[in-house]
Amino acid sequence: MPQSDTAPESSEPKDEAPAPSLEKATGRTGADGVPAGKDPKPIDAAPLPKGGAPGITFEKVVKRFGSNVVLRELDFTVAPGERVTLIGPSGSGKTTILRLLMTLETLNEGVIWIGDQTLWHMDRGGKRVAANQKHLHEMRKQVGMVFQQFNLFPNMNVLRNLTEGPRRVLGVSQDEAVERARELLELVGLADKLNAHPTQLSGGQQQRVAVARALAMQPKVLLLDEVTSALDPELVVGVQDLLRDIANASDITLLCVTHEMNFARDISNRVLMFDQGQIVEEGPPEQIFGEPSEQRTRDFLQAVLAS
Repeated sequence: MPQSDTAPESSEPKDEAPAPSLEKATGRTGADGVPAGKDPKPIDAAPLPKGGAPGITFEKVVKRFGSNVVLRELDFTVAPGERVTLIGPSGSGKTTILRLLMTLETLNEGVIWIGDQTLWHMDRGGKRVAANQKHLHEMRKQVGMVFQQFNLFPNMNVLRNLTEGPRRVLGVSQDEAVERARELLELVGLADKLNAHPTQLSGGQQQRVAVARALAMQPKVLLLDEVTSALDPELVVGVQDLLRDIANASDITLLCVTHEMNFARDISNRVLMFDQGQIVEEGPPEQIFGEPSEQRTRDFLQAVLAS
């Protein structure tokens, strides 16, 4: 992830006329003031990842925080292009899984694979050893994450929030980075916010920018961590619709953590129920939400849906 800097911003393109929003292109209008336009661009024509998405594999992964064991010899796989949602009570280890994949936390035991490459390990002389920073840097390029608190750079305008990472981390030219940023802002319905700063945007608009920024890094794997939990209720549906459309229009491998059960049902190929660092039950959404086999899953869903 690029570091924030405080250098004066370079000359950047001025706002253009508002471009059509994703809601207009898909027959919806968001609650956060997303502009509608003419001649909407089909989402299938948007610059979304297609081709070569890697899968994710956890093998006997253990994560401890002091004496607290958060993940207990965890084994699970997300197939290339699959969309998997993790549900379960707070503290069950779901977000820790995402943070391990983003290399924001280190694992204690086990192996994590992204495609056919190990994330936290590398081969040296035929032996598996701890990954060095160069290996971690290359692996990070494959993974993008959208956080619940947006995490936009407050000293940068929207355009620079989208172009800073591709230029610094991927080595993309300024012109290419700007072109892709414009396309992605059109996709999320914020083409008229190029020069706005995060403080000038609503929560829903900031989260849309955060989604566009993650996609600007051209990730093969996209992680979603409670992306609507910080939003006002009336803004939740618009962001969920955006992510659902992106998932349907790309072959990106998606791993999502959410307490929004309807969203989990709609976006997922498979749902994993977690409790105390282990998988309690897994299956297609219609099974998990319709006829769960485990009492722990039934109790959790009853509590969530009643709240």
